[in-house]
This record gives sequence, structure tokens and C-alpha cells, in this order.
Amino acid sequence: MAAALERVDGRSQPLTEPSIRAPGLTLVGVGPGDPDLLTVAAVRAIGAADVVAYPVAREGAVGMAATIAAPWIGSHQRRLPLLFPMVADAQPRIDAWHDAANQLAGTVAQGLAVVLLCEGDASLFASASYVLLAVAERHPACPVTVIPGITSVAAAAAAASSLAMPWPLALQQEGLLIRPTPDTLAELEALLEQAAASHWILALLKLGHRWSWVRQALGTRGLLEGSLFAQRVGWPDQLLASAAAMPADEQPYFSLLLIRQGWPEVLP
Repeated sequence: MAAALERVDGRSQPLTEPSIRAPGLTLVGVGPGDPDLLTVAAVRAIGAADVVAYPVAREGAVGMAATIAAPWIGSHQRRLPLLFPMVADAQPRIDAWHDAANQLAGTVAQGLAVVLLCEGDASLFASASYVLLAVAERHPACPVTVIPGITSVAAAAAAASSLAMPWPLALQQEGLLIRPTPDTLAELEALLEQAAASHWILALLKLGHRWSWVRQALGTRGLLEGSLFAQRVGWPDQLLASAAAMPADEQPYFSLLLIRQGWPEVLP
């Protein structure tokens, strides 16, 4: 039976402790920023965990995924920060994934239920995906479950539509191409041409310092008015605007663009 919920500090909280804590590892997508966007499955998994693991970029940091899920983590639960360095070199990242896999699987082997929190969705551009692969290779006997989360792309489109900026992410017969923002103008132009020819909506993540030249490229093609700029989706300082309204200044890392280059012939 599903646990009843009550509101505590403006958030939904389980009235009762989950009755089953099966040993295993659960990767939990916690969405882009708003704790209320966690799925029921995610909240239940967190509540049933003995250990809550989460990524941090440096020692002593809290981590964005842990911050998002904070209302759902109990004081009785053990916290396990896992260091995932934000570096370009491959070996430090590989070492971090292996170390995380060993720590998580070792904790599960003690008969504990462990969740690994992941910002957004656990399978899309996620450090958790690399941990999943490392666990499967190094600890194949470790039980693993993956709970999807709401992506920043879906959350941005929904938030814009809720603010009188109707932005269906993709209509029937349309495609959706999700990519990290490319590093060169030539790559961006190739993506725009591919998306236009295939009737795809183009979602560009991790916009950051690239915005100044990306904005110019969109302006040259007349795409600024039809593009949605979103920043820190789901957080209190969330920003949603037409790309045309955004100056060419450098933007935070967690900024994204939704680019629509046309509409279907059949519309209401």
C-alpha cells in the first residue's frame, strides 16, 4: 500500500516509514531543480534507503542532486558523497566512476539499500550512467534499479507554457534532437541544417560561455524569436525568456536553448 503524504514546510512528506528496505542500488533521477518534480517512485526509493549517495564536484561540497532531494532525505539516513571531478582529462573521470562503483557495490554487499541521486534523468548526459556501466562490469551481482527523472528540456518547455509562452516540446510527426551545445559555429550550423531538414526541435544544453556567438548565429538565421532560452530550470532563480530578449553576455553553465525552426501545417 502506498504511504499517505502530508505537507511539511510546503513539501509533501511520507507519513510513515517505508516497510521494505531490500538491499540493492537504485539510481534516482531527481529532476532539474524543484524538489516537487521528483516522481513518487523517486521519493519512495529515497525514503526506503539506508544510504543516500550523491555526486559532488569537490571535497566538502553539498552537490546539486542532494540539494534538490534534501526535503526527502531523513536525518537517520547515512549520506555518501561521491567525488566526480569536473575535468577534461579522461583518466581522473574513469578513476572516479570505478571508485564510486566500488563504494556503492561494497555498501550494498553489507545488506543495505543504497540510492545514488542524479540531477535530471539518470540516463541522459548523467554521471550516474557511467557508474551504472562500471557497476555492471565490476560488480555484476549487485542488484541495480534505475528510476527516471524529469529532464531540464521537458521542464523548461512545461514551465514556459505555464507562463503564457506556449512551447510544446515536440508535436506529432516532429522529432527532438537533444545535444550539448557544440564548441564551434560550423558544428552549430550543421545541427541547425539537420534539424530544419528533418523537422526536428533542437535542444542545446550546457550553453554557458558559448551564448554570445550562438545568439549571433541564431539572429543571422532569424531564429531568435522562435527560440526559448531557459536558465536554472526548477530553481528559485529560474529564468525563461525568448532568446531574442537575452543579451549576448556569457550565461551560466546550466542554461539551455529550445530552437523551433517551423510549425506543422495542421495546427488549431
